Amino acid sequence: MKEQYHGSLREQVFVQIEEDIINGRYLEGEKITESMLCNDLGVSRTPIREAIRQLELEGLVESIPNKGIVVTGITRTDIEDIFEIRELIEGLAARKSALKMNDEEIERLKEIIDLQEFYTMKNDIKGLVKMDSEFHKAIFKGSASRTLNNTLSMFHHNLKKARRDTFSNEFSDVILNEHKLIYEAIVNKDSKEAEKLTNKHVKNAKKRLTRKGNKE
Repeated sequence: MKEQYHGSLREQVFVQIEEDIINGRYLEGEKITESMLCNDLGVSRTPIREAIRQLELEGLVESIPNKGIVVTGITRTDIEDIFEIRELIEGLAARKSALKMNDEEIERLKEIIDLQEFYTMKNDIKGLVKMDSEFHKAIFKGSASRTLNNTLSMFHHNLKKARRDTFSNEFSDVILNEHKLIYEAIVNKDSKEAEKLTNKHVKNAKKRLTRKGNKE
């Protein structure tokens, strides 16, 4: 496998196949087989089978009778639907976080902001994507709502490619500043402002993605 991932072999295999689907190595409508994946990843059939079951639950592949396992992927419509739902509930997570985040969680958020600023200066897109994900995860966790955390984590899980497409020289500074404003609202325990800024951030992210998609 191309990249090391800390976890069980099944988790490593799942993450790698997921990345390959999101990155377009395995295309929508393409049939994939256990033997093909075993050869591609250099592992036995058992972790492949377990990973495929998880990929089915995530909606990235589908088992079709008389055809086998087919890649379904994530369509542009799926992404737009996810953004619409995020606009409704992600601000709620930020509002709750502004009231419930403890000092350790706020310090973690500041650390993420600092790293994002570093990666912005370095124009390190991979690092920026990772910190963007970590920023939102920290807010989900800080909301102290297991339901929100699980729901929003699933959406961000399925937005990996969209998140990568959003980051560029053109938008990195803007995204960093939006995160800083949300962070400041949380530090000040201004729940209404945190919610308003987060809703605006999600809407802007959708606009950035649409704008980039129209150029391609």
